[in-house]
Amino acid sequence: MSLLNNRLALSLALILILGLGAGAASAAPSPKLPERLPPLAPDKALPVPQIARKTLANGLEVWVVPRQGLPRVDYVLAVRNAGYAADAADASGFASLYAGLLVEGTAKLDAKAIAETAQGYGGAIGANATNDGVILSGYALPSQAAPMLQLLSDVAEGASFPDEEVKLAQANALQGLKAAQAQPGFKATRALLAAVYGDHPYARSQPTEAAINAVTAERVRAEHARRLRPDRALLVITGRVGAEQAFKLAEASFGDWKASGEPVADVAPARRSAPAQRVFVQRDGSVQSALRLGRPAIAATDADYVPAQLAGIVLGGGFSSRLMQNLREDKGYTYGARGGLTALRGGGLIQASADVRNEVTGASLGEFVYEFGRLNDYPVPAQELEDTKRYVAGGYLIGNQQQRSVASSLAGNWLVGLPPEFLGEYVPKIRAIGADQVQAMAKKYYAAKDQSIVVVGDYKAVQAQLKEYGEFKQEK
Repeated sequence: MSLLNNRLALSLALILILGLGAGAASAAPSPKLPERLPPLAPDKALPVPQIARKTLANGLEVWVVPRQGLPRVDYVLAVRNAGYAADAADASGFASLYAGLLVEGTAKLDAKAIAETAQGYGGAIGANATNDGVILSGYALPSQAAPMLQLLSDVAEGASFPDEEVKLAQANALQGLKAAQAQPGFKATRALLAAVYGDHPYARSQPTEAAINAVTAERVRAEHARRLRPDRALLVITGRVGAEQAFKLAEASFGDWKASGEPVADVAPARRSAPAQRVFVQRDGSVQSALRLGRPAIAATDADYVPAQLAGIVLGGGFSSRLMQNLREDKGYTYGARGGLTALRGGGLIQASADVRNEVTGASLGEFVYEFGRLNDYPVPAQELEDTKRYVAGGYLIGNQQQRSVASSLAGNWLVGLPPEFLGEYVPKIRAIGADQVQAMAKKYYAAKDQSIVVVGDYKAVQAQLKEYGEFKQEK
């Protein structure tokens, strides 16, 4: 492999690690290369998969993407309105605990038996929560595709949430919360979400001690009946399986799944703007300040989504983004500085972040303001924009090569309201964006004056440096 290919491979790997949100990848403007290198090849189009679709009588949507790659079949079951946005105001972060408990027991199998059964099929099973839903996934060898899907169905329909497993998950969650609360980033994120979203459910993705203590097995079972419903679900099947065979498997495993009770309401739209706040969260004796800037933004279905996302990637989407190059490489203020757009089903947010030494807290905020302003005031130079688009496209294409990634991307896009066609449309949309569009998005969503600022640290150590940024409301 040539030096150029090695460099591209390393950069693209970084993109995958640092990617943002649905369809996002990270920017990395190229360093100066040796002369006489051959030109980069044209971008390859992402082969748009042929998606066979069917809706079962109970409302479950089934999408099948046959692929002849790895000898396995992947399943992703996404259930809308089952994630953090469905959590009650006094149950912040409940969805995470609930999703983890899905695979901890059914009427026939305990947690160990579920894991061992999945392993016996040559695969694994797991679940996680997002703001807009819950995702239950599994995979198996093609010869075990039918029993693996049946296991997935048993978990989705018949999770029993044993008392002892709920108590264990509760204890683990309390310990995890204790560890998280010791980190300034956790407190900074909580304060920023509150500033951006107000009392909207999107502000409640982090657990609280009171919410965890209030969890009972009965409450989890009741929420399960409300949240997991076939008429709010999508099953994506991909791998070595034909469409007709996959539909038969889906019908056999999920055809009897019935909804009960009133469904969880769709998430209300989050606000698109909010007064910029200044919040300081005290952390006694801290030698660093956790900085977070942000404002409300747009949903993933908004027409501005892709160009606004690209503007955010230029600003802070990867190792060679403007924020990283300025605050880390040039100034040495931080180990990492990032920023960009997160777009969900009901809204989104612009955010930027860095953890910096006390001595450079004010100076770092100044550089954030400078970079937001530069993105607003000047078009992105042609070469920087081209390099950024190439890296975004390359990272996205690599990230969607594996069949499991394709299934996850389709399910994730569906949860936030994007159609299946978006999988193949993303790269062409990115390639078509010009510098004028990026600047227009910057003016619309990345104006420094519209960003709330959250600082977590020792107020006595940094108070004087914050005066020029306004009056900070102090919290504990």
